[in-house]
Amino acid sequence: MRVLLSEGSGLTSRQVAGRLSELGHEVEVLSSTPLCLTRFTRHVRAVHAVPRFGDAPFAWLEAAQRLAGERKADLLFPTQEQVAVLSAFQDKLAVPTIVPRFASLAQVQDKVSAWRTLSQIEAPQPLTAIIADAADGERVDRFPVFVKRAVSTASSGVRQVRDRGELSKAVAELSEKRDEGVIVQEAVQGPLAMVQAVAQHGRLIAYHANQRAREGVGGGASLKQSIVIPGLREILARLVGRLSWHGGLSMDVILSERGPLIIDVNPRLVEPGNALRAGVDLVAAMLSLVGRQDATERAPGTPGVLTRQSLIAILGAAAQSGMRFEILREARDVLLARNAYAGSHEELTPFRGDPLTALPVLTVLVATLLHPPLWRKFHAGAVGPYALTPNAWRQILAEAAKHS
Repeated sequence: MRVLLSEGSGLTSRQVAGRLSELGHEVEVLSSTPLCLTRFTRHVRAVHAVPRFGDAPFAWLEAAQRLAGERKADLLFPTQEQVAVLSAFQDKLAVPTIVPRFASLAQVQDKVSAWRTLSQIEAPQPLTAIIADAADGERVDRFPVFVKRAVSTASSGVRQVRDRGELSKAVAELSEKRDEGVIVQEAVQGPLAMVQAVAQHGRLIAYHANQRAREGVGGGASLKQSIVIPGLREILARLVGRLSWHGGLSMDVILSERGPLIIDVNPRLVEPGNALRAGVDLVAAMLSLVGRQDATERAPGTPGVLTRQSLIAILGAAAQSGMRFEILREARDVLLARNAYAGSHEELTPFRGDPLTALPVLTVLVATLLHPPLWRKFHAGAVGPYALTPNAWRQILAEAAKHS
């Protein structure tokens, strides 16, 4: 198949591209930035320019439709937030894709709706309140808490606050519209786990969980370990069953003393590399949804498998310490799989057999050694092209309502 990825900038896009190519498919990518991560790999045959999704979701959709036709794509694979507009207008697409019904997606796309949906299936979550303005903040009597914008990507709309004054400021900064409100959630202690799942019309066919063993830039994981979370399959089965979910679904979970607590839901596949190393091929599971046949349920993966992301590690060292010595030491450890990274496999930019992959890693290393604050530019440049903005989400909701 010729597969067209919806975005080329994110970590998920890079991992999906590599796996699709290994499975024998021709991979091409849409990107609003010429220097996207997926340009630097032998696994991607072409990168096509499209408008920036967060600024103009319908212009992006029009360009995606046109390019899919011109390139005779067999599948438009959603790797980032473009899943929202693809879901809303899937019936009008001339190319197959793998997305849930829009009514299902809308129940988890923003954080307020996701919290309500999880509450309805009695999924475990931290103590949570919906706050519309500073006056509502009087109901919050425990600190610290996290304040979350209803629509945000890659932790860009999240603030940790430690008192009522910081809470008022964060609510004012993150509230887009009064009727939407923001999430205020207790700050639960414990390791972060990332969960990925694939479902076929409400039936769970594959899932995986890994723990962030070492934190990189922007809260991402520079080192992951595959794990087993008791009761996870049952929670996922209830969620995808209630929503009749079709496609990829991911969650962030805190492994607290009270048990696993869900803190975020993403209506798409996120970073499937660790799952693949552990024996769960989530990309192949997604492909099995193309067509009308029942997909085969896949066995859980092996716990204890370590994977690393060198790019995230180097940027994380620059962000967390700002010291050249620390950046160099982290780069040495992650690139040579030493110390904390011993026994791990590179899941994002494996150099062997793919020398182009080294270019973004070396570029980031040299740039942050010369000027450590440059980590911000690289991080923003990766997330910005695919992020779903609150305004874009409102546009999609309004346009979808006209066609419902």
